[in-house]
Amino acid sequence: MPVGGLLPLFSSPAGGGLGGGLGGGGGGRKVSGPAALRLTEKFVLLLVFSAFITLCFGAIFFLPDSSKLLSGVLFHSSPALQPAADHKPGPGARAEDAAEGRARRREEGAPGDPEAALEDNLARIRENHERALREAKETLQKLPEEIQRDILLEKKKVAQDQLRDKAPFRGLPPVDFVPPIGVESREPADAAIREKRAKIKEMMKHAWNNYKGYAWGLNELKPISKGGHSSSLFGNIKGATIVDALDTLFIMEMKNEFEEAKSWVEENLDFNVNAEISVFEVNIRFVGGLLSAYYLSGEEIFRKKAVELGVKLLPAFHTPSGIPWALLNMKSGIGRNWPWASGGSSILAEFGTLHLEFMHLSHLSGNPIFAEKVMNIRTVLNKLEKPQGLYPNYLNPSSGQWGQHHVSVGGLGDSFYEYLLKAWLMSDKTDLEAKKMYFDAVQAIETHLIRKSSSGLTYIAEWKGGLLEHKMGHLTCFAGGMFALGADGAPEAMAQHYLELGAEIARTCHESYNRTFMKLGPEAFRFDGGVEAIATRQNEKYYILRPEVMETYMYMWRLTHDPKYRKWAWEAVEALENHCRVNGGYSGLRDVYLLHESYDDVQQSFFLAETLKYLYLIFSDDDLLPLEHWIFNSEAHLLPILRKEKKEVEIREE
Repeated sequence: MPVGGLLPLFSSPAGGGLGGGLGGGGGGRKVSGPAALRLTEKFVLLLVFSAFITLCFGAIFFLPDSSKLLSGVLFHSSPALQPAADHKPGPGARAEDAAEGRARRREEGAPGDPEAALEDNLARIRENHERALREAKETLQKLPEEIQRDILLEKKKVAQDQLRDKAPFRGLPPVDFVPPIGVESREPADAAIREKRAKIKEMMKHAWNNYKGYAWGLNELKPISKGGHSSSLFGNIKGATIVDALDTLFIMEMKNEFEEAKSWVEENLDFNVNAEISVFEVNIRFVGGLLSAYYLSGEEIFRKKAVELGVKLLPAFHTPSGIPWALLNMKSGIGRNWPWASGGSSILAEFGTLHLEFMHLSHLSGNPIFAEKVMNIRTVLNKLEKPQGLYPNYLNPSSGQWGQHHVSVGGLGDSFYEYLLKAWLMSDKTDLEAKKMYFDAVQAIETHLIRKSSSGLTYIAEWKGGLLEHKMGHLTCFAGGMFALGADGAPEAMAQHYLELGAEIARTCHESYNRTFMKLGPEAFRFDGGVEAIATRQNEKYYILRPEVMETYMYMWRLTHDPKYRKWAWEAVEALENHCRVNGGYSGLRDVYLLHESYDDVQQSFFLAETLKYLYLIFSDDDLLPLEHWIFNSEAHLLPILRKEKKEVEIREE
């Protein structure tokens, strides 16, 4: 209530003070006398006090990070309307601002539409306020003993988890490393393909050498200003590009560069930092990168560092439900969620993109705790009712209930579905629960999200409480490869359908590239208002060296050998060279529809980890990293399939 609406009630009967002053002598509203005034005061005070108590109960019991909620609502852009909250998440001009307010896991973009952002902020304020009132009402209906009991039970559970994780972590067991399959790079027989692959390797050298020259040891490179760029996603952890690039250097046989990177990891990679990190981003880039480097090279330092970091991430799971926090202070072990995320919720694509790495951490350490943490996430999800069979992007880690019913196969949701499929494949197809969850989810996605444009382009819309937004993000383009990769496990009658669906998504994403001046795809594109596969909002026209389209091309090439995928991939290589390559490396673009480049001055670490790796594999023979032996995590890091009959790493008893 505006202050001016309350203060006149407390002015003197004679009209003096603030009430009289505002009234200007006799024109103000009069009160009938002292007795009436006291009654009004009591009524107003009772209303204010009641509202205050109700909101306090809601904040204390049901809104983790409620102290940060309003600041997040007021000062961070909307995850639904801006690229900021999308996976490789976050708002603002660059990836580090993304972390503060997509997904990634996990951005470069122009400012959004202020009116749309304001409207969305107000809607979220109303929604969070109404939810707080509902939850407070439910709590007040309980007996005081029940409320106290619930609080004590939650505290006891969190305390037990903390004690268990702080228990001495036994040393790593000795292992017999098994040489990996399919890592020897053979030159393609076709001279033209051989030349194109060599060009992509030269691109990797250009990106790496400039990082080494201008930003060595920092997280990323600023190729225009020729300096370092550090994202808040990683806190004070350094060397994101080094760890992200390790396996790409290895498979491209850049042996000297790989040894340089390994030496830096041995001497400088330090996780004992007093800073807040994104659990999702640190997991897919650092844990994934270290695991991949170990499985390729057998160098013990990578196994040691991966497990060390995994232990550091365990406190993120100290929540009443076991659904991890998005953000974690590496020193204190205190976690929280993004302030903008639907009443303090965790994000589906973030807590759903830990499974592959944590299963391998248990495999390499001999400690089941990592696997237990991620399997508990499955338990929580399987207890929940899914609206129309869909998984909303938000889940409250305290109540274990869904937040806002927003569903996306792009930002905030994407890699959750990818990891369901890959968990089944990585288990040597023994994880039947993951398989069922994946195909059930895909069936719901087909029914409710997948649509065809008037010209025949298949796209995946976003679902918001039952209403479709006919927008598809660049991040969503990974789904073409996912559908194709999962086709082999589908019921026989559906296998060809999923392969064709993957091809249709690949075609749509290629069109989003082809319809720009730069021939590189925008962050998001629309299918409404008479447009198809075109970005219509300024904050959706940027390109930050993203890999998802190349990822789908790679899977489609491997699974079909249709030459158009190599043709489309080479078009992307030429566009990257013409528009993103600069003297100091490779830079993202602010607007792919402009005639002249406007650079964002960031060489993302995932450009080396994913984009260039996928391009290199498209122009390599299939026996380099064969899909029947390797799984790619969400950052394109390599994890071997865990065979039933034998282990990739044999643990020795001493």
